[in-house]
Amino acid sequence: MTTFRELGVLPEICDALERAGITTPFAIQEMTLSVALMGTDLIGQARTGTGKTLAFGIPVLQRSVTKDDPAYADLPQGKPQALIVAPTRELAIQVSSDLAIASKDLGLRVLTVYGGVGYDTQLDTLESGVDVVVGTPGRLIDLANRKALDLSHVHALVLDEADEMLDLGFLPDVERLLSLTPETRQTMLFSATMPAAIVALARTHMRHPMNIRAESSYENSTVPATAQFIYLAHDLDKPEIIGRVLQADDAEKMIVFTRTKRQAQRIADDLAERGFASAPLHGDMAQIAREKALAKFREDKLKVLVCTDVAARGIDVRGVSHVVNYTCPEDDKTYVHRIGRTGRAGASGTAITLVDWPDIARWKMINKTLDLPFPDPTETYSTSEHLFHDQGIPAGTKGRIVDAAPVERKPREDRSGDRGRRDDKGSERPARNRERNRSRTRSGAPAAKDGAATTQGAATQAPATEPAATGDQPVVARTNRRRRTRSGGGSASAATTSEA
Repeated sequence: MTTFRELGVLPEICDALERAGITTPFAIQEMTLSVALMGTDLIGQARTGTGKTLAFGIPVLQRSVTKDDPAYADLPQGKPQALIVAPTRELAIQVSSDLAIASKDLGLRVLTVYGGVGYDTQLDTLESGVDVVVGTPGRLIDLANRKALDLSHVHALVLDEADEMLDLGFLPDVERLLSLTPETRQTMLFSATMPAAIVALARTHMRHPMNIRAESSYENSTVPATAQFIYLAHDLDKPEIIGRVLQADDAEKMIVFTRTKRQAQRIADDLAERGFASAPLHGDMAQIAREKALAKFREDKLKVLVCTDVAARGIDVRGVSHVVNYTCPEDDKTYVHRIGRTGRAGASGTAITLVDWPDIARWKMINKTLDLPFPDPTETYSTSEHLFHDQGIPAGTKGRIVDAAPVERKPREDRSGDRGRRDDKGSERPARNRERNRSRTRSGAPAAKDGAATTQGAATQAPATEPAATGDQPVVARTNRRRRTRSGGGSASAATTSEA
C-alpha cells in the first residue's frame, strides 16, 4: 500500500500527518500529488468526503518557502505565497485546520479570512505577515480593495468546491481574484461536478491543466459505504421519527438538513425539548455562535446539528453516523452534498431522506438522475415496523428521552380576574368586561342592596342639564341612546328630544 513518503511528500509533513493518524493517501490524493508537486495546473474531480483538502493542501505547503530556507530572504516579506478560495466560512475554517495540522513542523503561517467577523484581527495578521491565506471570495475582495491583501506574489492558487462557488454567485469575485495573481502561478481547481461555466473558467485561466477524476462518473458520486433510506413521511411526525432514530443501536452523531433557516431553528429547539443535545447552524446566526456550535459538535458535546445547505457546506466532522434530509433536497447535487457528510474517509454511514407528498415528483427526478433504486418511497410513520427494523431501533423506543415539560396553569381562584373585588364603598362589583356587556344587553340595571350604587351610577351618567329620569324610562336605556348619539356627533339633549 502506497504511503505519503513514497509519493515524495516532505518528511516534516509526513511526520505531522502521522501524529494525527493519517498515513495512507486516498485515491484522489495519490492521483493528484505526483502531478501537483511538480507545479502543474490540474482539475480534480471527486465525490465529497474523499480527502480533497490534502490533495491540494500538501502541494501548496510543500512548494512554499519556509523561514529556514535561505531563499526566504529573497521573498517580499510578509506577502502571501499561496491563496486558497472556498465558498463558505465553514469550509474555509475546515481547510485551514487541515493545513495547520500538516504544516505544524514547517512553521508556515496560515490565515483564515471570511465575512461575519471584524476586520481588525485579519488586518493585523496580514500586516505582521502570512504565508498561506484561506478565505471566502467576498472578504478576500474587500481586503484586496483595502490594499491590505497583496496577491501579486502568489505562486499557487486553489479553487475548492468550484461548482458551489458558481451556484452561490461568486464567479465574478473569483475572476477578480484570479486577475490579481501572477499569470505564472500554479492553479488547482477542485469540484464535485463540472458545469459549463467552470469548464470555461478553467480554459481561460489555466495552462494546459491535467484532468484527474477519482470517479468513473458523477452519477456514481454517492459514497458506497453510506446506506440510503428514503421514506414518505408526514411533516408533523418527522421530529418523532428523528428522535427514535437517534436511539438506534449504531447512532452516534447526526446532521439534519433543512430547507430554511427558520425550519432549522424550530427543529433544533424541538429536539432539545425532547432531551437531545442539539443546536442549529444557519446564516442568521452570528459567526461566533456558528463556530461554537461546530466546536461542540466536534467535541461530542452535541449529538445533533440542524443545518441549512449553505451553512453546512464543507463540514468535515468525524463520527457522524447519520444524515437526515428533513425535507427533500432541491436537486441531485444537493442530495450528494448532504449525504456526503457521513461515510467520510472510508467510514460507513446512514443517510435518511424524509419526502413529503408534494415532493414526490422532485424525488423521482433525483432518483432517476443518480440512478438510485428508490423510485417509490415507502410510506413511513414513527410507529412503522420497517422503520424500527431498517434503523436498528429497539422495540418500544419513543422519540423523547425526557418527560415533556408540564404546562403551567393558573389556580382556579387566580383565573377569576378581578371578579369579586369590592369598590371604594364596599359594594361587590363584577369584572369590567362582563359589566360592560350586561349594560348593553339588559333593559335595566339590577338594584343594589342599599340603593347607593344605582343612585350614584345614574347621577354620574346623566348630564347636569338633563331632567331626572321618569319612572317608565329606565336609566340604562337612556344611557345607551346618549352613547349612540355621541358617536354620530349630535348632542345628548337633542337626541333625547328627537327620540321621545
